[in-house]
Amino acid sequence: MTADEPLRPQRGDRVTLKTIAEMTGLSLSTVSLSLRGGTTLKQETRDKVNAAAQALGYVPDRAGVRLRTGKTNVVTLVLDGAEDSIDFARQMIQGIGQAIAGTRYHLNVTPEFSRTQSADTIRYILENRAADGVIITHTAPDDPRVEALMEAGFPFVSHGRTAFTAQHAFHDFHAEAFAGRAVERLAAKGCRRIMLVIGDDRTTNYRNLTGAFEQAARKAGLAAEVLDNGVPRSNPTMMRALGLDLAGRQNRPDGIVCDSEMRAIALIGGLLEGGLTPGDGIELIYKQTSGILPTLFPRLDSIQEDVFAAGVELTRLLLQRIEGAPVAGLQTLAEPVLHWRS
Repeated sequence: MTADEPLRPQRGDRVTLKTIAEMTGLSLSTVSLSLRGGTTLKQETRDKVNAAAQALGYVPDRAGVRLRTGKTNVVTLVLDGAEDSIDFARQMIQGIGQAIAGTRYHLNVTPEFSRTQSADTIRYILENRAADGVIITHTAPDDPRVEALMEAGFPFVSHGRTAFTAQHAFHDFHAEAFAGRAVERLAAKGCRRIMLVIGDDRTTNYRNLTGAFEQAARKAGLAAEVLDNGVPRSNPTMMRALGLDLAGRQNRPDGIVCDSEMRAIALIGGLLEGGLTPGDGIELIYKQTSGILPTLFPRLDSIQEDVFAAGVELTRLLLQRIEGAPVAGLQTLAEPVLHWRS
């Protein structure tokens, strides 16, 4: 090792802020500020510190950080267990992971398998200060999780809107635009009797989607029906049975809008079993969240929600909220991406 070469830790030595300072030639205070996400530093300096920290395998002393700052450097994703979107969890987690890369934050994922547990999960996070901020999914109009977080003044962002008068940070798929464009497309294809196949009636998304669907149908002069499957009746077996039943109906709809790619796959299976091919005798437009259905049925129209991008945006909003940004500027909608194929 030459005299100009920075000191490197020996095997087994703990990497500290001092180690990074010695390697980069920066002051201890600059290194500390950079690793805390100091926005007053030049990007070149922050990149230099991050590169050195990664090269050295630096791991923050969580207990020490929490004692000094009251911060955990953790964001928690409270992930709803509803199985209504293909690959939702993976894409959401990857999007959040990309957004926090290079920051001081780490991600914890807390799955929820019953919505009755939601308030308990949030209460645990609040009582134990287990995170600096929270992301929640599948919101309800009067969501108790949102209510608890707002009352505590705790930084959070929801993937979905609510009906609360008080504002909170959110990012949501523009369900009203999805429904409106789908109905317009079916009308342009000559459909006169259309149906919306939709799942969980407890979410705000349900309310937004059904209202927009019915309004768009009235505007287009179409007969419209909302087939409310509810949670117990939206499993793949029952959705396939619904498709089979529709295929045999004399007065079946000639156009269907489906709010979920997973439900659409099961529904198509039943239609095919009944001798009815989507796109030939009945039109179908579905909400796309993966590449599975476009591969199996490349002629079917779809409207895409980019779940990975949603994870990135939710994290961006949350980090701003943690830093104290007002919620009025932290409310965004993702516009649907149209894939008209036939």
